[in-house]
Amino acid sequence: MDSSARQIALVPPPDRRQSETALAIARGTARLLRSLGFSCISELPLPSGRRADLVALNERGEIWIVEIKSSVEDLRADQKWHEYRAHCDRLFFAFTQDLPCEIFPDDTGLIIADAYGAHMHCEAPEHRLPAPTRKQMTVRFAMAAAQRINRLVDPQGHGEF
Repeated sequence: MDSSARQIALVPPPDRRQSETALAIARGTARLLRSLGFSCISELPLPSGRRADLVALNERGEIWIVEIKSSVEDLRADQKWHEYRAHCDRLFFAFTQDLPCEIFPDDTGLIIADAYGAHMHCEAPEHRLPAPTRKQMTVRFAMAAAQRINRLVDPQGHGEF
């Protein structure tokens, strides 16, 4: 098996860093993305070594990354989100209606969410991925999804890589 595939967690470990608010935002955002024809993976390790909160893939092969922010402090403390742009066609922030839209960068999309759903406040600008990066991200997405499903179907049948 390819060594880069071995670095993908079968089931994302509960790192307990996500607040209840962040988990609720992720759930509502994933519902919105599914309604737009995307499948989502949470906590997907990227080739850069970072982990994206949500990665979404649709049948046209478009890849969106959504960075979840549960507070103003969360946004101010995060300087890594710039790196996600190299791994997606569109980059979004998802947050609760309690946060002002003005604090987020102008060149990203904005999604306002709660645990039950979300709406697109503004679209993200498109910056198409190069073909090799798109293939790498699509394979990474597919491997993570398949491995997570296999782990759920047969929890004892999968040793750690």
